[in-house]
Parts: sequence; structure tokens; C-alpha cells
Amino acid sequence: MEHFQNHELEYIADDYSDFEDNPFDEFNDSPRRGTALDDADLDSDFEDEFELSKSKNDTSAVEARNGKDIQGIPWERMNFTRDKYRETRLKQYKNYENLSLSREDLQKECKEVERGHKLYDFQFNTRLVKSTIVHFQLRNLLSATSKHDVYVMQNYSVMHWSSLLRRGKEALNVAKPTVPSLKYPGSMAHTLSRVQISTMTIKDNLLAAGGFRGELICKYLNQPGVAFCTKITTDENAITNAVDICHSPNGFMRVVTANNDAQVRVFDASSFACLSRFSFPWSVNNTSVSPDGRLLAVLGDSPECLIADAQSGKVVTTLKGHLDYSFASAWHPDGRILATGNQDTTCRIWDTRNLSESVSVLKGRMGAIRTIRFTSDGRFMAMAEPADFVHIFDTQSDYAKGQEIDLFGEIAGVSFSPDTEALFIGVADRTYGSLLEFNRKHYNHYLECIF
Repeated sequence: MEHFQNHELEYIADDYSDFEDNPFDEFNDSPRRGTALDDADLDSDFEDEFELSKSKNDTSAVEARNGKDIQGIPWERMNFTRDKYRETRLKQYKNYENLSLSREDLQKECKEVERGHKLYDFQFNTRLVKSTIVHFQLRNLLSATSKHDVYVMQNYSVMHWSSLLRRGKEALNVAKPTVPSLKYPGSMAHTLSRVQISTMTIKDNLLAAGGFRGELICKYLNQPGVAFCTKITTDENAITNAVDICHSPNGFMRVVTANNDAQVRVFDASSFACLSRFSFPWSVNNTSVSPDGRLLAVLGDSPECLIADAQSGKVVTTLKGHLDYSFASAWHPDGRILATGNQDTTCRIWDTRNLSESVSVLKGRMGAIRTIRFTSDGRFMAMAEPADFVHIFDTQSDYAKGQEIDLFGEIAGVSFSPDTEALFIGVADRTYGSLLEFNRKHYNHYLECIF
């Protein structure tokens, strides 16, 4: 991936920081620097901040139905409309590209999608949680554990937001020394400090996070302290680009990391021993393991994506069709479908029964596809662009029907709740940074109650 000097944790994009004064600043999906954190920002003072914050900055579903902007942007006080601002944004946006391959025929491949469907309804937006982004190409910084609980990266902390209580609480602070509680003979574990978390995921009560300097941190949410932390690589450009939590074919939990040193590492989730290390020809930007634990999707600084054997690391097949570097992937729960997201602004759908070409090509509105998620029942797939747009597709319609969520701000991550009932979107912005919550729409809810 693009090497990016980031000596302090910062907002990578702040295009909306002067929203009212200078609304039409040029916007690019490219490396940008904001204002670094002061030492005071490292303290754990979030609960005081929550108590002092005013709820008037939040937006409920009722307020939205009565005309309030879901992000609380006061369009009525501006000398332009929301539609005019959107039109200008679409014209000005410049998608970041690593490769200058011709995109001339790409549009012809893309599927026609009916985007007017309501699959998830807006429920709530809070500015008490503000996502922050360490690297402009990495956007997996949000993970939901239930329809009421979601974890978000905010500065040097992992914040837990309860949508039921409408309160936030710090779950992990990595600015100060982080000491592993589990150590085994020969363990790689050692104390870390001032970790800039670049990627994060949660599964089965285990939080795994990667750092900007090649760190890995693992914490069980129901236990105090950090179970394991280490620096897994000493490579100069060692950023941990992605983490995945999965189960091996025999049922053991594994933590898988993708790093800029062109390696994928597999850790045992009980001892945190490094079980395997697979090397590839280029920096690995993303990796995900199939539901049965047998296949490994490997994406990185190449237009080609690889499918490897998850046990040996041997490449099984190569996926061809993308035109730039890839940063996102997700497996459908049935294990038959893989979705890959690329800087060529498309998400490709692949059927493992025939990987010679993708079965569908889905296009965003403005920029790269940086996050992809399926619901646990496989019914819906969400894909997020770097900013402004999250797309939800109905997989039962062969991805032909969808919903477009239109917002303003950098997207730090998206996550469905395990029960599929909620969709959370993290927005990173100095003024309008927030956490958006949408609820699954049930047209036949009364029938479900009867049966």
C-alpha cells in the first residue's frame, strides 16, 4: 500500500472542518494531514466529555422525519442547498489511484442497480462518538457486537457505544503503556505504547487490532487488560493493514494479519503463538478467511487478487479483472461468494465454483471501495466508499436492488450487527464526526409476530 509518514495520530481528512465558511474546498481521496493530537488528548477523559456534551447535536429518527438533517448539518443557515453541495462534491471529487490503467471499458461491465429501495431505516446519529482514521486507505475501524453495542476507534482509544443507553465508554486506551497479561515460554508478547490503531475487528468477544508500526493487540472484551500485544514485524514500512478473526477447519479460533511487509500471519487465539507465516509478491492490504476456514483471500498492491489455501498459504487461483490496488474483501456466509473492493471504484463478486471471471461488478458513486460487509444471514451486502456513500445490496436480487446512503464525511468503517438488525457507520470529521445507526426494515413484521 501507499507508504504514508504519520508520526502522530491525526485526522487524515478534514474537508468539512470549515464546512460553513469554505464549503467547496477541493476534495481528494489522497494523503492529507490534519492537526496532531496534543498530549492532553491522551488522557482518558471521555466520560467527562460525554457528560458535558449536549444532546442537541444528536439526531433521532423522529427529528429526521420532521426535516432535520440526519447529521445535524444546518443547511437552512447556509447560502446553498444540500442538493447543490452534493452536485458540487460529485464534480470536484478526485479518486486516489496507484495505477493509471485505462478505465474506459469499466462502466460497460458494471451492473445496473435499482438504488431506491429502503433496506435499512435511519435510527439515530450521535456526535458523542467521533471516528478517527490513521491511514487514508484503511477504513476497517468499527465493529458491532450486537444491535445495541458497537466499538469505534477514537483517537488513541477504542470506544464502546451503547445505542440503548445512548452512552459511550472507553474500552481500551493504547496511548499509555499496554502490557500483555498472557505470556507463554517463547511468546512474542511485549509491552507497547502510543499505538496508532490502523485496523480493528471483533468476533466472539475477542477484539483484534493492528497498528501503524506493525503492532497486533488482542483483548477479550469480558476480561480486564490486554491478553496479547506485540510488534509482529520490524519492517520500516510495517503497518498492519488488516486483521481477521476466524475458525480453522477443526474449529480453533485464529487471528490473521495482513501487513505491508508482504506477509500474512496466522496466530492461535488461545496462546497467541504465531502458527504460520505466508509471503506474497506485494504488500498485503487485506485478507479474509472463508467461513469454513479453508480459503484465504489475499489482496494488495496488485490489480490481481489471490485465493490461497488457508493452511499452507499456497496460491490456489488468481482473480483477474480489477484495475488498481485492492483494500477490501468479504465472504458471503455460505462460503461460495467472495466480494473484493478496489481503488478502480468497483466491487467484484466472485463465485468460487468458477473463478475465471467475476459474476457481477458493482460500482460506487465517487471513489474506491474501502469496506465490504455481509449480514450474517447473507441477505444484504454493504460497501463503503472513502467518503459520502454507503451502498447496501439485496443479494437475493442478484445485487440488482439496493439502497444508497448519502452522507457527508470520511467513512471510518461500517458494520452490521450479528443479528442483522442494525447497521452502524462511523464518520470521521472535525465538525460533523459521528456514529450513524440504521435499523433493518421489516415490511412483514406483523406476520413474524403471528408465526
